[in-house]
Amino acid sequence: MKTSKGFTIIELLVVIAIIAVLAAVVLVNVTQYIAKGKDASIKANMANMVTIAASWYDNPAHTGYLGLDGDATYAAGITGIDSANGTGTVLDEIVAVTGSAWCLESDLNDGTDWCVDSTGYKGVTADCDATGDCAAD
Repeated sequence: MKTSKGFTIIELLVVIAIIAVLAAVVLVNVTQYIAKGKDASIKANMANMVTIAASWYDNPAHTGYLGLDGDATYAAGITGIDSANGTGTVLDEIVAVTGSAWCLESDLNDGTDWCVDSTGYKGVTADCDATGDCAAD
């Protein structure tokens, strides 16, 4: 009677195949969680942009939202949004004649467009237009 110790090649291949399947499932879920985390970051940064724009507007030294896009804090917020969405696509619109309205739109990693504007709207939109209003879209 022969006694041998160890695993057969078939047993080892089955274990490797099971580990590969589990790793593939985990990898798909991890990439989805990363994209959702980046989308949450974009939304949070854009909510902060509403606060930045409101404080700019309330400053008596400024004429409405005119010049907001030249503000260093505003520019830093845009950079944060750009780095999270990975596309570098952030569209902002300031009504040029009076500076009375402001709108900011960014692509999310899930393919939708997220918009915030001077009315306080925060949500999915079709377009951030030149009227500075994304809530109506």
